[in-house]
Amino acid sequence: MDFALTPEQTMVVDMVRRFVREEILPLEESLDADAEEVAPGVLARLVDRTREMGLYGLDTPAEYGGPDIDMVTRALIAMECSRHRAGLYAPCYQAFGGARQAQLFEATDVQKERYLYPMLRGEKRAFFALSEPSGGSDPARAIRTRAVRDGDAWVLNGTKLWISGADRADYGLVFARTGGPGRSGVTAFIVETHWPGFNVTRVVHTLRSSKYATEIHMEDLRVPHENILGREGGGFEIANDRLARQRIPYAAECLGVAMEAHRMAIDYARIRETFGAPLAHRQGIQWMLVENEIDIRSARLLVLDAAARADRGEPFRTESAIAKLVCAENGFKVVDRAMQIHGGLGVAKDLPLERWFREMRIRRIGEGPSEVQKHVIARDIIGGSLR
Repeated sequence: MDFALTPEQTMVVDMVRRFVREEILPLEESLDADAEEVAPGVLARLVDRTREMGLYGLDTPAEYGGPDIDMVTRALIAMECSRHRAGLYAPCYQAFGGARQAQLFEATDVQKERYLYPMLRGEKRAFFALSEPSGGSDPARAIRTRAVRDGDAWVLNGTKLWISGADRADYGLVFARTGGPGRSGVTAFIVETHWPGFNVTRVVHTLRSSKYATEIHMEDLRVPHENILGREGGGFEIANDRLARQRIPYAAECLGVAMEAHRMAIDYARIRETFGAPLAHRQGIQWMLVENEIDIRSARLLVLDAAARADRGEPFRTESAIAKLVCAENGFKVVDRAMQIHGGLGVAKDLPLERWFREMRIRRIGEGPSEVQKHVIARDIIGGSLR
């Protein structure tokens, strides 16, 4: 395997790295330590820059106006976009755009006109509702929200939990059980938030200071039959395919934060003196930096391997699960060591390390906990005999 960057990839990485250095880092000097949004005028200026770079609309297929890049290049961009304080959950403050609900590319022409295109233009916001109070790690079996056919509509009843942005969205994808137990009984519906029976019942605050998840409750919510996404009973197939693909840049974002934390730790170890010598001269610190280096290098190879397999059209579910697992776990360890090297300064909001520490902890659960990724990997390598 040759993971050397092509001249085009080197150019893209350099552009994004320069964008973060010249546009994002100076901006964060005047923002709150937990900020995840910038003023509309500032965002518009940043978007103009990314459009000039030809990189606006990440994860949007080229035929829908997105950049014509492969998955390896997408992963490389994710590594660079996340190398700032808010980079883990607001890479470059969304200046690169992106298809937040990529499942909608499977929509009908009418659905695309009503929902997909307005989202891509930034006119509408969407949410993704798969997890429930009964469990999110095994959604195919945990889904208890029911949808019952009633003439030309479906009536939905149930509750969804850990749903980001439902309180600010115009519509969303809701996965409900229309058949028996298991994956084949799940259908995806496009639900508009203003319809009677749709309610955001509470917000759930987490380690992320400025953002939260929501709980939504549906009571006799009528959804037109034409708002089924894909086919009846095919909802989980749509969710699973896109989730596997999205795990690659998700993993790469974890890696980008780890790379920046490692850089900070190296710089600090060189200048900070204790007992008459720089920290970099202490064997304990050296070993921590070596462990960081190994964790980052191994994780990077796994991300690029998963991305390369996706680009070649080969199965990559196992590889994306491995990349997500290793990048989330290794990234957390790297940030933790970097905090330890910085001492008291590491836990102060003066530096981004404490925010990365909190948010990297979430990454070990989000998009499928590490233990679930191990189950997916085990099932694939053993041959699907695990249930």
